[in-house]
Amino acid sequence: MPSNSSHTDSAFGPTAFWLAAGFILAGLGTVLLGPILPILLPQWHLTDAQGGDLIAAKFIGAFLGGVTVLPRLRFALLTGCVLCCCGFGSFALSHSLLPAAIALFVGGLGLGQLIASTNILAGRRYRAHTGSALASLNTFWSLGAVLTGVLAAALLPRFGMRNPVVSFAALFIVVGLGGLLNTAHSHKPGTTSTISAPTALPHLIFLKFALFLFLYGGLETCLANWITTYTLRFSDAHFVAGQSALVLLWVALTCGRALSAAILRWMRESTLQRIGLAAAGALIVALCFTSNTGRISVICILLGLSLAPFFPSTFALLIRNNPSAREAGVILAVSGLGAALFPWMMGVISTHTGSLRNAMTVPFALALGLLFLSFWHVSSEAPEPLPQPTA
Repeated sequence: MPSNSSHTDSAFGPTAFWLAAGFILAGLGTVLLGPILPILLPQWHLTDAQGGDLIAAKFIGAFLGGVTVLPRLRFALLTGCVLCCCGFGSFALSHSLLPAAIALFVGGLGLGQLIASTNILAGRRYRAHTGSALASLNTFWSLGAVLTGVLAAALLPRFGMRNPVVSFAALFIVVGLGGLLNTAHSHKPGTTSTISAPTALPHLIFLKFALFLFLYGGLETCLANWITTYTLRFSDAHFVAGQSALVLLWVALTCGRALSAAILRWMRESTLQRIGLAAAGALIVALCFTSNTGRISVICILLGLSLAPFFPSTFALLIRNNPSAREAGVILAVSGLGAALFPWMMGVISTHTGSLRNAMTVPFALALGLLFLSFWHVSSEAPEPLPQPTA
């Protein structure tokens, strides 16, 4: 009979504090280009399609980073932090498209390692109310995304891009070393000390969750990377006010994920997922028919609340099927492919049609596709239990 030591190690890694700190930085890194693109495109004389190339480079790196996540998750976290430091630090020193794309690719590799290993470790460590635990953890990722827009509005007009981004890159080393030196086991309240060994996922289950994350990675990244540029072009907002759309989107996502952690204790993951996707599709249509800054802000808040439950609920459903760390890493990494492809597609559509508004058909189609996919039930999939109220 195989020993449990290797599997126990899959729930061993940085303490919750360092996991949360790493996720704040991961949130900052994931949406970093969104607030910067309105400055970068005219400064470097780039088209929307070339802006999409930069987004694609980062998320192709994130895909490869997630696919190659190291089996020992605490070392994967450190590797991810080192790559993020090198990649984003090099991006801050770039002056043109090609070196910037290479630097963002390296930073994306680090993000892929960091995000995949953190989610897998947390899913293994907190087996009771997995969806709630992951929603709580991903609240910190969303907090980092919120800070991106706030810091961009406060720092970029005054200090430019280089110094703030270099300082941000250096923080990854601090978090990586802190997590390596401060570790925790899974034997704590709300966790379990015995976890069944993972088994290979049936092909249809693997395909279903890979499609989920592929499409959702594209949906969230389309909105996060183009909403600031969209607001500046189709409203009377100036640069600082234009950042408010992104900030409000991520504030709502952060609050929504905190709220989802509570709701998922009494509502099924799939039910909350479908409600949010249906609302998101309707809100994207509404966004295309308004040019009022105030209305755009309200729509961004509602979009964030609608999308908030999707990732933690989906990953909780995946963990219930007990995938191996490599399988879960690949499925998470596929979201990086969607995040690379669909925002790039928006840039191409915008450049060739002359309007970023036309490109909003991409996130709308993604929301509808996810909603339809949520009704696909694979017979061998682990049943979704009825939520049990807690005292």
